[in-house]
Amino acid sequence: MTGPGLADEFGSVPVLAREEIFAGRVWDVVAEDADLGHSVVRREFVDHPGAVAVIALDPQDRVLLLKQYRHPVRGYLWEPPAGLLDVPGEDPVDTARRELAEEADLVASQWEHLVSFRSTPGGSSEEIHVFLARELSPVPEGERHVRTEEEADLEPVWVPLDDAVAGVLEGRLHSPTTVVGVLAAHARRTRPDR
Repeated sequence: MTGPGLADEFGSVPVLAREEIFAGRVWDVVAEDADLGHSVVRREFVDHPGAVAVIALDPQDRVLLLKQYRHPVRGYLWEPPAGLLDVPGEDPVDTARRELAEEADLVASQWEHLVSFRSTPGGSSEEIHVFLARELSPVPEGERHVRTEEEADLEPVWVPLDDAVAGVLEGRLHSPTTVVGVLAAHARRTRPDR
């Protein structure tokens, strides 16, 4: 199938066995035996709860990015506010609202789902839902979240969306939530049907 009807398919392969190899604080590593029809394969992967990211745009069409240390890649990356779907039963847009308030001290009165993507489909079950947030206002001073660990040193910057797009396309911005979120926001702005 080609064209506008092309879509990924999920849950179509039977899982014959599952083993937890490592149980972590945030995610686990598991091994599963999957029946492909012609053979059974064993695959190890990170079993991830999923996450959200927020592309917050101000009236000047600037996107909020936060500089955050990411130890696995040994670097500081510019990312949108984001966080794990780690509250059972919480709707992803509510997680996005919570993360925007906790990481950026902002609330938004306008929310739109931009895109969802699988960050590393060959090695993780993680799905990230990216939301567009507009009509922003500050969280009252006395209600702000106390940030700790890597979040304690978050450095915010407002970047014109076109400059962020250039940063992605020129290979200066590497976080997958930034790459996908910024390009999705740009596409959303330029598509006449949206």
